[in-house]
Amino acid sequence: MTVLIAIPARYASTRYPGKPLVTLRGPDGEKTLIRRSWDAAMAVRGISRVVVATDDARIADHAGGFGAEVVMTTSDARNGTERCAEVAALMPGFDIIVNLQGDAPLTPAWFVEDLVDGLNADPDADIATPVLRCDGRAVSGFLADRRAGRVGGTTAVFGAGGRALYFSKEVIPYTGKDYAPDDPTPVFHHVGVYAYRPAALMAYPSWPIGPLETLEGLEQLRFLENGRPVLCVEVQAKGRQFWELNNPSDVPVIEAMLCGG
Repeated sequence: MTVLIAIPARYASTRYPGKPLVTLRGPDGEKTLIRRSWDAAMAVRGISRVVVATDDARIADHAGGFGAEVVMTTSDARNGTERCAEVAALMPGFDIIVNLQGDAPLTPAWFVEDLVDGLNADPDADIATPVLRCDGRAVSGFLADRRAGRVGGTTAVFGAGGRALYFSKEVIPYTGKDYAPDDPTPVFHHVGVYAYRPAALMAYPSWPIGPLETLEGLEQLRFLENGRPVLCVEVQAKGRQFWELNNPSDVPVIEAMLCGG
């Protein structure tokens, strides 16, 4: 089995322009977000190749400068999945393509390894994505974000065999309960990493964008809205903290996590 990791990175982020080139302090000094995401990808076992996929010369020059392989894509891609679809068309022959988004440098290697194993074991699934069971502390944080009008983590609900039913920026399912900070809950945090079968990935840009993807702003909903099976793979945190860089306020949070705080 051959696996390609593509790290989509764009400069013109709506919420955080220039995000891939933001520096993050850690125990190993200062490195850019895209460099730390590259390092996370290189730590994954069983991967055949890793590329940075971008349409921006500044990102391409920086990534090439630290030794990354860069694939230049067009500026037409509307999300990371469409950018990865361009990579799949330019680089045929891989069994699985992983989208390790360039704003998630804290993604543990075993999240990706478990994801690839899950998709490989389920020939009927077109795409797989990790989910992490929330404790009461995480659910309280998500609910606090929503009350404050902030976009927090995405949650997922799935049925038999891990088949995804829905993804939302709201906290689902509704439980109506209060949980102690360390209590397990029925809420699952969706981790924004994807493993695709190339045929489905390359078909993705041609599918219509449905109302749910438009409302939620979640690219994976296009698979569900077009009747394609999505596999949710439960992963374990193993004591590691996970956070994505979506807003400038996330920088000190990630830096603290990098330094073990």
